[in-house]
Parts: sequence; structure tokens; C-alpha cells
Amino acid sequence: MVKAAIIGATGYTGLELLRLSEKHPYLEISVITSREQTGKTLKEFCNWSGKYADLVFEEPVVERIAERVQVAFLCVPSGKAQEMAHAFLQKGIKVIDFSADFRFKNVETYENTYKIKHKFSELCRKAVYGLPEIFEEEIKKADLIANPGCYPTSILLPLIPLLKEGLIEEPIIVDSKSGTSGAGRKSDNYYSFCEVNEDFKAYKIASHRHNPEIEEKLSLFSGKSVKIVFTPHLLPINRGIFSTIYVKFKADIEKIHTYLTDFYKDRPFVEVVPLGKVSRISEVRGTNLCKIGIFEDKKRSWGIITSVIDNLIKGASGQAIQNFNLMFGFPEDMGLPKFPLFV
Repeated sequence: MVKAAIIGATGYTGLELLRLSEKHPYLEISVITSREQTGKTLKEFCNWSGKYADLVFEEPVVERIAERVQVAFLCVPSGKAQEMAHAFLQKGIKVIDFSADFRFKNVETYENTYKIKHKFSELCRKAVYGLPEIFEEEIKKADLIANPGCYPTSILLPLIPLLKEGLIEEPIIVDSKSGTSGAGRKSDNYYSFCEVNEDFKAYKIASHRHNPEIEEKLSLFSGKSVKIVFTPHLLPINRGIFSTIYVKFKADIEKIHTYLTDFYKDRPFVEVVPLGKVSRISEVRGTNLCKIGIFEDKKRSWGIITSVIDNLIKGASGQAIQNFNLMFGFPEDMGLPKFPLFV
């Protein structure tokens, strides 16, 4: 049994991590923190009924927490995670960070994107980007995992293998839609029910923080600088991401579909669906799955790739547990759901 702390356990990702951990046979959540809820039990906070109902929220004091855990999940904002990660690592505690603080190898890109000074740039070089299907061997040996963003997860999984193999080329245009939980648990009028329900809108056009993250990882596997056009949209649903990716194919669609299918054939959480099939968010909601579809517009010489995930699971907490499993030598899919919530 591996004992873990969730730092910042009152947000959507922290609570989803707790929910998933309830069924994991070797992951035990021993510490949960929240400055605002310190002293309250999980049951008092949100009427939790599982085995963690009596866990009491603590102040996030690394010295006290490090004595009781082997790994810390950091569900705190970018900028705040870096100091906590450094402190836990100094105590010999492994870290899985949900923020963007260690996702970039180029620290200058991080600082320009997030407008935050990085105090521990040397850790960015040591951190492993937590996309298990791509960086499995590095994750197994890592002490610090940078859990990917939700949009990047949906986009990188189909594109990295195809770029690396030279089967697609620029331009790359990405049109992504996300449920409102992707914005986090916040009291912001922009995300309130009346503002979101019965509406659909693009946001942060040409300025979303995940764009540089996606470009850095694609460039790593392409061997050259890759630029994409990325536009996110807000769906009037709670969870789920649907990314539609437009690329130029350099091979026929059957070859591309076969290559990607073979690439992921032994991976439990990526499914390349049959040609002509469009996956839906409802098919992955509540799961750690990513479903990918391949299409072609021959008249206009464009390839079209669809990718769907649950942003709170494969895009966040489920992927964190997938990384945890690899770090501690457990089966990759242990404790993670594959069957969707249809309603």
C-alpha cells in the first residue's frame, strides 16, 4: 500500500482523485489539505460517504505531511506548485503535479505563457511529462511527473505518433470543445449556469495557455519547430473534451489508420476506432479512455482526426493515477475505469 497526500483536495481534480482512489487496491490517501477547510472532515465538507469520509483537511505543511506519505499529488494552481514540489522532493517524496509548473523544458516559454517566474528551473529538466502512452519508460524512473493539460492530452495522443513517423505535416488546425469543469471549481459569472446553458462559445482565441505546451511536445517528436492554430470552445456540459484536428496526410488514410491502431494496440486507454466511426463524449465520460477517429476530405486534400476524452479523468486525475501506477510498478490500468457513464 502506497500512502499519498492530495494537496488542494477541494477542487474538481482533487475530489475526482479521491473518488478514483476509493477503488484502488494499492493507493491509500492519507492526507488531504485545504487552507479554507482545515479541521473539517471530507464528510462535513461535501457529505462524502466513502472510506475517506472521516479524513480531516489539514494545512499544507510539507514537513508534517512528508513523514506520512510516499507521494504527493499537487492539485494547486500554477506558480504555487513549484515551491511545494521542491520541498517534497527534498524530503524524498515523489510528486505528481497537476499544474503547468513543470510541463515545459523551455523555462522561458513557461514564464512568458503564465507570467510567473520559475524559481526551480533545474527541476524542469528533471521532470517527466506524464503522458504514459508516450513517456512510459521515463515515468517508471521519475520522481517528478508533470501531469499534462487536458486539451494537450486529447491532441498529443493522436498527433505525436503520426508526426514522429512522418505521416502528417503542417498546417495543423485544432478545434477543441470542453465541458465547464475544465475551468476548475470557481465562482465566476462567465461559467455560471445561466451564462453557459443554451450557449456555445469560443474563448482565449489564439492565446490559450495550452497552445505553447502542445507545440513544444509536437516539436520534440517532429524534429523541427511545429506551430498549430488552436481554438478552444466551451460546451454547456459538465465534463468531456472533443478535439477535431485538421492536418495534411502524407499517406493514404488506410495506412495512417493502421499505423495508429498498431501503435496503441497494447495500450489499455487509447482506442483507435474503425474508419468512418465518430466517437462521442458520452462514450468516454467517467473513464480514462481516449478514443481517436481518422477521416479524410479527399476533395480538399485534408485529413481530419477526432479525439475524445473525459477532461477530469484522462485529462487530469485518471492520468495522474496511471502515472502513479507506472511510478510504483503496478499495472498501468489498475483502479481506473474503462466503462462510461452514459447518462
